[in-house]
Amino acid sequence: MSAFRTGFGYDIHALAENRKLVLGGIQIPFHKGLSGHSDADVLLHAIIDALLGAAAMGDIGTHFPDTSEKFKDYSSLKMLEHILKLVHKAGYKISNVDSIVIAEKPKLQPYINDIRLSISKALNLDIDSVSVKAKTNEGFGESGRGEAIVAYANCLIYR
Repeated sequence: MSAFRTGFGYDIHALAENRKLVLGGIQIPFHKGLSGHSDADVLLHAIIDALLGAAAMGDIGTHFPDTSEKFKDYSSLKMLEHILKLVHKAGYKISNVDSIVIAEKPKLQPYINDIRLSISKALNLDIDSVSVKAKTNEGFGESGRGEAIVAYANCLIYR
């Protein structure tokens, strides 16, 4: 068994009226939020799937099914903290997390440091071990048309 393992995560959620926009555990001021069963934090969902993939522990839907009322409007930060415990219980530590959020609006650059800090605290990592980048999709696809926000994440875990 390798001492180092990587994981890759992806998520997409539609933008919707009457929802808060939460990314990386931080509420972002915007007139729309993300639609979903939980708080729909697309960035944390991608990170969770990256961690679960690296540890070969399934995916976010296995651990937090959208058919369960228990997870209705549930905090994705709480989900991430639970997954961290599972990863540690399996004998792994997290080296780093790298992620990208794709959104035409709102502009996320002013919030990147707060998002990185939120994720680093939730994962008990130094902020220098958490990378969050914000990109647009140049008008292409659901995120480019302002209909959704997409996130990708990669992580390295080790024993």
